[in-house]
Amino acid sequence: MKGLILPLIIFCSTFSSILANKLLIPMDDSQTNHLKAYGFTYKVLQGEDAKVSWLLNYKGGSFLMEYSPMFSKDLLSKGISYQIISDQSASQILAEVNSESSNMEQATLQKVPKIALYSPKSASPWDDAVSLALTYAEIPFETIYDQEVLDGNLAKYDWVHLHHEDFTGQMGKMYTQKDQVWYQLQLQEDQQMAKKNGFTKVSQMKGKVAAMIKDFMLGGGYLFAMCTATDTFDIALSTLGMDAVPAFYDGDATSSNISADHLNFNNTVAFKDFSLILNYRVNEFSTIDSAPNYTQRPIAEENDFFELNEFSAKSDMIPCMLTQNHQQVIHGFMGQTTGFASANVKSEVTILAENESLKEVKYLYGQVGKGFFAFLGGHDPEDYQHFVNEEHTDLSLHKNSPGYRLILNNILFPSAKKKKQKT
Repeated sequence: MKGLILPLIIFCSTFSSILANKLLIPMDDSQTNHLKAYGFTYKVLQGEDAKVSWLLNYKGGSFLMEYSPMFSKDLLSKGISYQIISDQSASQILAEVNSESSNMEQATLQKVPKIALYSPKSASPWDDAVSLALTYAEIPFETIYDQEVLDGNLAKYDWVHLHHEDFTGQMGKMYTQKDQVWYQLQLQEDQQMAKKNGFTKVSQMKGKVAAMIKDFMLGGGYLFAMCTATDTFDIALSTLGMDAVPAFYDGDATSSNISADHLNFNNTVAFKDFSLILNYRVNEFSTIDSAPNYTQRPIAEENDFFELNEFSAKSDMIPCMLTQNHQQVIHGFMGQTTGFASANVKSEVTILAENESLKEVKYLYGQVGKGFFAFLGGHDPEDYQHFVNEEHTDLSLHKNSPGYRLILNNILFPSAKKKKQKT
């Protein structure tokens, strides 16, 4: 009898592989490593003629693709939960997802986006949540800064990320850090770059860079920003041609016409009707930030949460993709820009997540020309209040982070084959 066992096992294994032609990666609470699952999906999409179905609102936004023994090996090595299913089971799942009665939809992912992270060459004394997410998920990216933007290199990329960057030319208004080595190095780098490119001030160069990034979006590019890169980007666009920098930072006085009545809100992408904070001793840029650092946040850390808004998967596919998650209520996290005052968000912008009781928008999305942008308030989804020179977050300890999932949703969104929206 023992001689019959091995052939029987081989037969069963072969028969099973014939029937099991699809691979399902669930993204609900059963998933053991949500963040690596995004990286695996990105890697699959790098293959020739590869396609992946992103099943919106099905088990937390699961991924369905063709089965390959190589995929199984890779998934096991990364600790990612998956199921091998038959074509028949896959067809049943797709029928459920595509049913007009369900709030689910099938988004086809194809070509992966080429990613750039906008970051200074000098080492900053803080981490970058997107850099951490991409590195942990094993998603490739390139680093660019002002020179690459000014040289017209944005056209090489599909997706650009801005993080904790000050586009107003005020060095983050971190005047208390002015004697630190990192501050001096970045200031020197910015000043030399401005001079090299014919600008008399860093603020002028940053304004030009912001305008070129907006042009990148107008032409079809995708922008994702966090922390101070969100509000300072729009501040720079609203003050083009003005001097909105206190003398402490650039040696001369601000323009006389920089009140809210004179700011160009027609040129901004996300925010309106804000006022600038010109006191150089205040570590805040404007009234956009719903939790300015110079006042106490009106909620305790243990009670600080924001909620993802629900969207129709069939008629609002883009915001639905950007909010796919296994949790709808997510613990908040602070930053130099923690969130956005509801009153300062433009009406045409889609609010993806918010804390209504605080009148705080945490996550938003909008369209500029042929392109898109998404802004997420806060600095690090797994570090409530991240400080300068604090140790970087170890994502292997947060592999199921719902906050980091929001970042990685943005990575895959440009891969989606655009469907004609249903009416």
